[in-house]
Amino acid sequence: MTERGLDAAEIARLRGWSKRIRMRSLRMVHAAGVGHPGGDLSSADILATLYGSVLRVDPRNPRDPGRDRFIMSKGHSSASLYAALAEAGFFPVSELDTFARPLSALSGHPSCTHVPGVESSTGALGHGFPVAVGAALAGKIDGASWRVYLLTGDGELQEGSNWEAAMAASHYGLDNLFLIVDRNRFQQGDATEKTVALEPLKGKFEAFGWRVREVDGHDHAALYEALSAVPFEPGHPGCVIAHTRKGRGVSFMENSARWHHRVPTVEELDAALKEIDGMA
Repeated sequence: MTERGLDAAEIARLRGWSKRIRMRSLRMVHAAGVGHPGGDLSSADILATLYGSVLRVDPRNPRDPGRDRFIMSKGHSSASLYAALAEAGFFPVSELDTFARPLSALSGHPSCTHVPGVESSTGALGHGFPVAVGAALAGKIDGASWRVYLLTGDGELQEGSNWEAAMAASHYGLDNLFLIVDRNRFQQGDATEKTVALEPLKGKFEAFGWRVREVDGHDHAALYEALSAVPFEPGHPGCVIAHTRKGRGVSFMENSARWHHRVPTVEELDAALKEIDGMA
């Protein structure tokens, strides 16, 4: 990568990561008969950029005290997280075949006691944000150089615990905390703005004392530029609102609440994999 951002080779590498994360997560959901493919697909580019170019982590030493912490608050999108962790080398890709099977470490929601690289067990929405605030506060108290990254869904932000956490993060000046919102505008059942409107989302976080940037959540170069710029301003937590598309990469899944929690048939899986394979 260059000093100003990603070079063409690095962008091509991350695009390959994203394709594999998408394809593997869909195969996992199909084989297991359970999952949340819409959110898996919308967050794939974010995860690829984080694990491929931003996070300071070592798969050979997952509990390294100096590591960056990443918390996947939208734990229902575990298939994409597992695919990203496998791609990064935390465990063999072959283990993805065990997703959601009885006694598998790769359960429907990620477990920090069973899966290397998972920092916090998540799934109950609104829990990851407070945990991330606690981790960032601990880092501040210890004078540590590691950073805390957090990925939430946008529908998840309707949980009040997130806003309590946002207020605390600003109060304690947690500029080592970095929130990414997967802003795909759909949640289970309907569009976010028809359920409980979030806009103006940027203004809400700014009112809580955060420094906010908005980016195309499927542009690896834009994501890298934002995610590697921690802190945006000393003394303030940072937030990136990543504008994404639910079901990104599969035409019949995109921008559809139907695919928040649905398993593709054999025919749908084949069609989806072909579309993803053909992505630029």
